[in-house]
Amino acid sequence: MSDPKDDGLIVAPIRTGLEKSWLQRLAKGLSKSSQALGAQLSTVLVKRKLDQAALDDLETMLIEADLGADAAARVTEAFAATRFGREADETEIKEGLAEAIAGELKRREGVFDPYPTPAKPYVVLFVGVNGSGKTTTLGKIAADLKGRGARVLIAAGDTFRAAAIEQLTVWAERAGAEIMTKPPGSDAAALAYEAAMRARAEGVNVLLIDTAGRLQNKSGLMDELAKIVRVLKKIDVAYPHETLLVLDATVGRNALSQVEAFSRTAGVTGVVMTKLDGTARGGVLVPIAQASRAPIKLIGVGEGIEDLQPFDARDFARSLVGLGSA
Repeated sequence: MSDPKDDGLIVAPIRTGLEKSWLQRLAKGLSKSSQALGAQLSTVLVKRKLDQAALDDLETMLIEADLGADAAARVTEAFAATRFGREADETEIKEGLAEAIAGELKRREGVFDPYPTPAKPYVVLFVGVNGSGKTTTLGKIAADLKGRGARVLIAAGDTFRAAAIEQLTVWAERAGAEIMTKPPGSDAAALAYEAAMRARAEGVNVLLIDTAGRLQNKSGLMDELAKIVRVLKKIDVAYPHETLLVLDATVGRNALSQVEAFSRTAGVTGVVMTKLDGTARGGVLVPIAQASRAPIKLIGVGEGIEDLQPFDARDFARSLVGLGSA
């Protein structure tokens, strides 16, 4: 992996000179999804008059791409509004479809911008199930923030797994971030409390708190997560400033139940969708965005730090159907 200071910015709300390379990575990362959609588009719509039968086929195709029935119906309707009754080539079809999908997602864009802010520390809590990419996402964010000059403290709150503590320690060393740990089996809420107090006392810019991966249907583990939030609010009612729910795109629509459960327990303020490069059904981001009360803030399409970037509805939609940025 490259040095964090040389990697792409993942939290700045304003596009940088790295935009082109990110769009290329996004297109590559979504290639499984775009190839699956493209193969169906070529047989369903290309060089075919757009009548009701064709629209029905398109709607079915979008449902199979995991957009969900409601979103598929709306996208099809929006697409038909500009294309109905005439033939179109493949590029025209993709352009129209991308526009319709972006329209579904535009209102679900969010900004993750923890530095610089007046808050010292700006407290970010990471939640999600086992295997979602939560710990890795935290590490990537820590590396980027350090590369931009922030003082970062990591709290290794996944005290159930020694491997998670080790993984975060490696990320902290690589990024030059500070880290607080406790032995496996320790009280995660106590660690979060101590980390927040230390961050306040020492003028840390951003405190990143990992939590144990947990299944959304395990009430005991979800209660522990609620306890972490409660103890942080005893220090400052604004804590945590941000609660990021990290979701694995490869689990498809099963992620919808995670959105509901974690939002109810932890007050999720933003969603991070990881592993979009590992699925042919990247369209699942659409129903997840609409099911969540919190916006999509970051998406990941690979293992590198530069593969985690701000969510942009238009860029995502165009890459999903196999188009460039234009």
